[in-house]
Amino acid sequence: MNTNSITIAVASGKGGTGKTTVATNLSQIIARSTGSAVYVDCDVEEPNGHIFIKPEIDQRRTATMQYPEVDEDTCISCGKCGEICQFKAIVIIGDKPFVSPEMCHDCGGCELVCPVGAVTMKDRRIGIVESGQAGDLLFVHGRLDIGQVMSPPLIRAVRGSIPAAEVTIIDCPPGTSCPVIESIRGADYTVLVTEPTPFGLHDLRLAVEMLDELRIPYGVFINRSDIGTGETNKYCSGRSIEILGELKDDRRIAESYSRGEMIVDSLPEYENLFPGMYEKLKAKTSK
Repeated sequence: MNTNSITIAVASGKGGTGKTTVATNLSQIIARSTGSAVYVDCDVEEPNGHIFIKPEIDQRRTATMQYPEVDEDTCISCGKCGEICQFKAIVIIGDKPFVSPEMCHDCGGCELVCPVGAVTMKDRRIGIVESGQAGDLLFVHGRLDIGQVMSPPLIRAVRGSIPAAEVTIIDCPPGTSCPVIESIRGADYTVLVTEPTPFGLHDLRLAVEMLDELRIPYGVFINRSDIGTGETNKYCSGRSIEILGELKDDRRIAESYSRGEMIVDSLPEYENLFPGMYEKLKAKTSK
């Protein structure tokens, strides 16, 4: 594996800012430039990068996590399993154990503390991981099964399936909660995509606080940059946050998006935007 490889996360404090537009177009440009790039869609609850990249999927595997199964004939109803579980996935009701697999976080604590060995951890399916390729661009994403409530275990499985490449682009879920942190962990740099609206600025501040806490360097990309009052630019200037690029509120971009097309392919006048952004990112992540 190339020890000089870099990982760039693309995130946003809220949904609908254009995060996937930036991530897919940037990935495409990097693949054309280096011949060695991988796009990773960690928004496993609603992945949509494949709509634009259109990869040929050649590998699929089931992702699982574990949950406790209790042998009632062996169980002595001591309650130690319920005491250690912080999520109440296993409790004793009356003198019987009750397990809620969907609430289990797969820590295995209940199995460890059971004094009679009545608890055994079993696998359950949570989704699938798919990988493939579109031209020079490698592709990985995950799909969380309907009814599953926890995406971080599947995100870990997706990240564990990333092939070696010079540049990895991670398309994160929106927001600042646990799935985002799981997706962004270990990134060399993060591009925060925002829009210049009061809601966009509010959530950008939350994302900046998160990355400051994680000590991951970041810059900002402003989508629909010609709307709003300029408060986002003032905020970035006041915090010495670099603005890596901007896209105007161009109806043709929305039309291209609705057709599942990438900007770099359908609108030639934007062709130089993402290569210029990549040059900035290379300088910031050089090892």
